[in-house]
Amino acid sequence: MATARDILTAKGRNVLSISPDATILRAAQFMNEYKVGCLIVLDDDRVVGILSERDILTRVVAQRLDPAESRVADIMTTDVICCREETSFEEARGVMKNRRVRHLPVMDEEGRLIGLISIGDLNAAQATKQEQTIHLLHEYIYGYV
Repeated sequence: MATARDILTAKGRNVLSISPDATILRAAQFMNEYKVGCLIVLDDDRVVGILSERDILTRVVAQRLDPAESRVADIMTTDVICCREETSFEEARGVMKNRRVRHLPVMDEEGRLIGLISIGDLNAAQATKQEQTIHLLHEYIYGYV
């Protein structure tokens, strides 16, 4: 059974984070620079929130707040849904679907952040698995080419 650990092994455990005191403008620039859809908000290496593109759209743009004046702490999502390395793909996908989130921080047994998986990561892993299955079935049916 494929797990979050498998994704982290393939993509790495680097997680982009930001301080709750940073401006939304800085956060948006950081997200654009690294082409990511969210940042984990850390305070003294403790996860205190997550800032997503959706947060910026609904809580800054739609509310016409000044991103240069607004702080990450003011708009971040504080109810962060996390998973463990042992979480299966199916469970992670179900949580993302039911809670309508696209990113899950991965925590260790002590509650420390060790990675981040996204719906895109799950989709890519599923596509790779399907491609491998198709290849094996092709070889089985037609022989090695």
